[in-house]
Amino acid sequence: QVQLVESGGGLVQPGGSLRLSCAISGFGLDTYAIGWFRQAPGKEREGVSCISLSDGNTVYADSVKGRFTISRDKAKNTVTLQMNSLKPEDTAIYYCAATQWGMLNADEYPYWGQGTQVTVSS
Repeated sequence: QVQLVESGGGLVQPGGSLRLSCAISGFGLDTYAIGWFRQAPGKEREGVSCISLSDGNTVYADSVKGRFTISRDKAKNTVTLQMNSLKPEDTAIYYCAATQWGMLNADEYPYWGQGTQVTVSS
C-alpha cells in the first residue's frame, strides 16, 4: 500500500511558475514510479510526467516538454513537479500517482493522491 499527498497548487498568471510536491509513504518504494496527471473540467485525465524512484528515469508528455521538470528526493520520499511558462490550458486538478509498472497511462496506476488545483489565469 502506498499513500500520496499533493501540495503546492494555486493561482498563477500566464507565464508564471508553480512547484507541486508529492509526499509518498509505504513499503518498497524503490520498486515504484511516480506519475503526475491532470484533469481539466470535461476532459479525460492526462499523463503529464513520470519518474522512476529507483533510477530517476523520466518521461514527459509532449505538451509540457521544455516547461515542466520532474525530480525526486529519495531521502525525503518526495517527488516534485516544477512547472514554468504556464499557460491557461495547463489549468486542471493535478494528481500524483504510484505504479510498479507503467508510464503515462492512468489505468496503470493503482495508488492516487487527492489532487491539487492549478489555475493559470490573468
